[in-house]
Amino acid sequence: MRNTTRCLMTILVIALSYQSQAQDYNTAIGIRLSSAAPTLNNSISIKHFFNDRDAVEGLISFGDRFGIGALYEKHQLVGATPALNWFYGAGGYIGFEGGTTWFGPTGITGLDYKFQNAPINISLDWKPELDIIPRINFVADAFAFTARFVLK
Repeated sequence: MRNTTRCLMTILVIALSYQSQAQDYNTAIGIRLSSAAPTLNNSISIKHFFNDRDAVEGLISFGDRFGIGALYEKHQLVGATPALNWFYGAGGYIGFEGGTTWFGPTGITGLDYKFQNAPINISLDWKPELDIIPRINFVADAFAFTARFVLK
């Protein structure tokens, strides 16, 4: 059992450290559908890559609570195809609801897929938030599906 665990861990480390091109689009815009609990829930999402692994994602959330946020993300290949990546990152947000301001850091991890023959990108992610203002509150149930149109 120990050898199997070591083998799986070795394969995982090699797969996650693979340095090939991690993404095959530069900029995409779309809709992020999320649970209602976080400040940045159902949003307009804009993702832009600075290079093949580093991206920034901007989110504008409308609803009961208006929110704006940004995340810096690192992308890594899953397997040998540049179409599927896993990513992780961190950022911050500010939100407004009924005269109350919400502010805090956020993190993200997920999977990102770019269809090879269509200008479509989709992702599934978990983006927990830590409200610092107006009170300390950890929002862990922040799962989302995003569909984006690739601009270039």
